[in-house]
Amino acid sequence: MGQVKFIAPQEAAALLKDGDTITTSGFVASCIPEALNKAVEQRFLETGHPRDLTYIYAGSQGNRDGRGGEHYAHKGMLKRFIAGHWATVPALGEMAMRNEMEAYNVSQGALCHLFRDIAAHKPGTITKVGLGTFIDPRNGGGKVNAVTTEDIVELLTIHGQEYLFYPAFPIQVALLRGTYADERGNITLEKEVASLEATSVAQAVKNSGGIVVVQVEGVVQAGTLDPRLVKIPGIYVDYIVVAEPEEHEQSLGCRYDPALCGERRAPQAEPTPLPLTAKKIIGRRGAMELEPGVAVNLGVGAPEYVASVASEEGIGDRMTLTVEGGPVGGIPQGGARFGASLNPEAILDQGYQFDFYDGGGLDQAYLGLAECDARGNINVSRFGPKIAGCGGFINITQNTPKVFFCGTFTTGGLKVRVEDGQVHIDQEGRQKKFLGQVEQVTFSGDMAVKNGQQVSYLTERCVFVLRPDGLHLTEIAPGIDLQRDILDQMEFSPIIDLVDGRLPLMDPRIFTDAPMGLGDGA
Repeated sequence: MGQVKFIAPQEAAALLKDGDTITTSGFVASCIPEALNKAVEQRFLETGHPRDLTYIYAGSQGNRDGRGGEHYAHKGMLKRFIAGHWATVPALGEMAMRNEMEAYNVSQGALCHLFRDIAAHKPGTITKVGLGTFIDPRNGGGKVNAVTTEDIVELLTIHGQEYLFYPAFPIQVALLRGTYADERGNITLEKEVASLEATSVAQAVKNSGGIVVVQVEGVVQAGTLDPRLVKIPGIYVDYIVVAEPEEHEQSLGCRYDPALCGERRAPQAEPTPLPLTAKKIIGRRGAMELEPGVAVNLGVGAPEYVASVASEEGIGDRMTLTVEGGPVGGIPQGGARFGASLNPEAILDQGYQFDFYDGGGLDQAYLGLAECDARGNINVSRFGPKIAGCGGFINITQNTPKVFFCGTFTTGGLKVRVEDGQVHIDQEGRQKKFLGQVEQVTFSGDMAVKNGQQVSYLTERCVFVLRPDGLHLTEIAPGIDLQRDILDQMEFSPIIDLVDGRLPLMDPRIFTDAPMGLGDGA
């Protein structure tokens, strides 16, 4: 206690040694210690050091513009990169594709829990999350490229059941982000959109004998911080850097919004009805599945329309939306602010949120549909040279009782028109989504059947349901031709469920501009 030092970003960068294992904080473009990341990059460009780093973080850290994790995207700087999500750091993905470093993509939730287990000096993290997916060692173990050969995920059998095991390892340096520090090094995070795994990371690095550096916006007198807001006690902290405001944005490129961290509550705007597009059709079909009092996770893209439709229909209060980064309640944000919620009811540490997800606490989940095959497998994580990453997708989809995959039937130039209650495909998409085989299994249909999950696939022209014998086509939109618009646009033949010799139509209310009356008990 009392030994914390206040230093400049350049001094912090000088603490990193060649070959260190390091971690940084952040979730997409929020909670990023930009001054520290920038200083480490500057030192490498000027001196060639530190080099051969192992870089690990749980979620996604970047804005696709050279900031965040992309400060480390230099040949020789990284020996190995381990992350849950890659989409916001394309420069690191390009390095991996050039085989310029070892690279892994594994479960975001497992990495959050691994930090906690490293802190406790446990042998590692044991989980069922990822069995049957590309993280399973039998399917590649999360390895991204040819130069990556070491297994960082192992298969275990305990009491006759299979688990994945992530062995623990020491971490030498943490570069974290907080709001205020006091003179004794205690750190609060009250202006951050989420506390993420900051406490666990600081504990893990401190108990590894490493160095914890925290970037803050200001320093206050010892004893003046509310102890209930201190997420990183001074006993975990070695160094503090006070950042310039432009390097300490709440979210990169965004103005500070107190309604994202609970400091204030923003007024609720009246919902503006969205035009009847393909994604709104999907959102409407998804909203029809909402049950009173459900806890829900929504993915980005088409799944977001479920919340928009629910608001239009006056049933937004039927569900409590959650975000894997920690927010519970409120309105999840998109873009650079993905991971935050407007007017949240609670903000949990990310590890606790994943405890809830992994244990099946969610009632329903609506996630994206990028590629699907006849066994109901979904790929959202890898597309040729593009590494999107799984993030928390596997944690959410593998353990939620009711899962809805939402997306247009094809993609790339698709043009859909709704007229007179019927769907018209004016231009088909260039890429099919329902394939003979997905490139990578991010969601395992076989595991879902084994676990007894209810899984549906919602598109603008039809609905599929997963059953033990495969994918069943159960509903078709009015105006859609079964052969031309569905079967000819697939690389496999689904099982078609006929009722009285016909394929049932999707609810006609979906295809009119009038409200559907979901709030009327209909």
